[in-house]
Amino acid sequence: MNKGDQMPEAVTQSVACADNPAAWFAQDFDGNDDWIYRFTHADVNELTRAAAHSARVPLPELLVGDFPLDGLAVTFVELRREILQGRGFVLLRGLPVGDWSPALTARIYYGLGCHMGQAVSQNASGHLLGHVKDLGKDPFDPVTRVYQTNYRQPFHTDSTDIVGLLCIKTARRGGASAIASSTSAFNVLAEQRPDLLEVLCQPFYVDRKDEIPLGKEPTYQLAVFHRHAGYVTCIYARDFIEAAQRFDDVPRLLLEQIEAMDLLDRLVASDRLRFDMVFEPGDIQLLHNHQILHSRTTYEDWPEVEHRRHLLRLWLSTADGRPLPMAFEERYGTITPGMIRGGIRVSGSVLNAPIEP
Repeated sequence: MNKGDQMPEAVTQSVACADNPAAWFAQDFDGNDDWIYRFTHADVNELTRAAAHSARVPLPELLVGDFPLDGLAVTFVELRREILQGRGFVLLRGLPVGDWSPALTARIYYGLGCHMGQAVSQNASGHLLGHVKDLGKDPFDPVTRVYQTNYRQPFHTDSTDIVGLLCIKTARRGGASAIASSTSAFNVLAEQRPDLLEVLCQPFYVDRKDEIPLGKEPTYQLAVFHRHAGYVTCIYARDFIEAAQRFDDVPRLLLEQIEAMDLLDRLVASDRLRFDMVFEPGDIQLLHNHQILHSRTTYEDWPEVEHRRHLLRLWLSTADGRPLPMAFEERYGTITPGMIRGGIRVSGSVLNAPIEP
């Protein structure tokens, strides 16, 4: 167990499902689209007015007060509560991104994000606004960030409180999004294989993929599941765990560790846990990273550059986010409530929000 983690209950004891909205299964949303908020014409006008109001503020300096909203501000409070305290995800639908310039799209998305949290850096380049797009990088290079390829991204979490994805353009084929409740995965593991859940509650070596904060090592240790302050919190990216094996001083993965990750991967990809989403241009997916795993299938892109799949990404730190165990400091920098936490912090990088990849 990582130092600082508090697990007063037995690690393998499942979380009560009856009144826990975080513990959902895919069938819970059959015929139910309550998780979708559809922007109205009035909403869109409100967002464009806020963008005009903030026009002189550079995106990296933009704060919630620079992007004033009226009715939507109340709506976003409710949606944010659902993300952080409820099921853990929402989909916002209907932004007319095809009618907007890249600069206006980025400003509206970034400003909307300010009402959910504060943007943090997503890579060593200090990008507050990320571009999920195939940049031709080798997905099999251990230091490649897979979001910059067209290769599949198995279920994983990121390094932040809220993850946001805005769909600008879709692929020719593939690129489907799916999510799963890590709380439900924990519960199923507790019922079916408590021995392997115990393994996932112990530290794994994780690679930083050469994005190394000042004073830190190229790898660190962190468990996949943590029970802390009444929550089950998950942090998992198997490719980062496997990439750490490139270092000679990192112990080889044990057979039980591989078996535990294999089972977790199968569970969250199963029909029971996996909830599929089909993105449309103008959709924004917002996820509570600590309780939702997300994935993407391999995709085939359009031959024309201007039509190729493109999503904008935000990592958002929330001042009122859930308490995190001390072990998260190794990845998040700080876990103190009210302070900016998470993201990738590398010495010498300057925060910026590029409009284009």
